[in-house]
Amino acid sequence: MNITVSVIVKASLEQAWKVWLTPEHIKQWNFASEDWECPSASVDLRIGGQLASRMQAKDGSFGFDLVCTFTQIVEYEMLEYEMEDGRVVEVKFREIDGGIEIIETFDAEDSNPIEMQQAGWQSILNNYKRYIENS
Repeated sequence: MNITVSVIVKASLEQAWKVWLTPEHIKQWNFASEDWECPSASVDLRIGGQLASRMQAKDGSFGFDLVCTFTQIVEYEMLEYEMEDGRVVEVKFREIDGGIEIIETFDAEDSNPIEMQQAGWQSILNNYKRYIENS
């Protein structure tokens, strides 16, 4: 099953793309709540290259590494990557009046309820919006 989340940011297409793919920026927004953090991130933007990040609770009680491999890249339009467990994520960047719409579609996993997955991914997108609009 696919889950889709989206957000509209007041930014240029170039800025939206850069903030999504630059490790220094990713570390500032890639977590679902204020008690979490993203202490490391790396991007090798090419087909077969990896997007990797560490997400963890600030108190050190829990964390995980997310490693994805780019399978499609259309500059300023779309990214597709596959997670280590084989699930696929597609991110579209679409210019609209007033900004850029980011639409992220991903394969659900079996461990957590769909609603929880959707809420978590939406929270990360909301952090992205806050960060890009306040930087």
